[in-house]
Amino acid sequence: MKRNVAYLGMYLALALICSYVESLIPFYFGIPGVKLGLTNIVVVLLLYTLGAKEAFLVSVVRIILAGFLFGNPFSILYSLSGGALSFLAMYVLKRTEKLKVVTVSVAGGVMHNTGQLIMAALVVENYHILYYIPVLLTAGFITGFFIGILSQEIILRIGNRI
Repeated sequence: MKRNVAYLGMYLALALICSYVESLIPFYFGIPGVKLGLTNIVVVLLLYTLGAKEAFLVSVVRIILAGFLFGNPFSILYSLSGGALSFLAMYVLKRTEKLKVVTVSVAGGVMHNTGQLIMAALVVENYHILYYIPVLLTAGFITGFFIGILSQEIILRIGNRI
């Protein structure tokens, strides 16, 4: 039990570092709201190495802490909605045990953007914003693909060491 708590603390610190690094990277291609999703590496690693409860806990705590440290209340709201939908999709797909890490990560990236866009439509009470979904789905697919490749390689290298 103490060992898992130490690992969770380490993963949470790593996720916060990824959030901070991502906030420093000027990643902008004319698409507002698109990020690399570096912290999703940590969530995917936890999902595949320690379990769903641990991954969800670190994801939620990281979103709240990063929102207070590097964002604002709206960033917390949007990130929680995207993070929850993303986690749910990745959890369900991983449980099938038929899909690879990359596919699970792509689904997470796509659903994260979908969750954030739905929340934005609810907050601004303007559903025309949903026309933006093809752009965000494409961005979620691309970033989820690369995050999935990185996560898969890390999982292969650390194996059952945790």
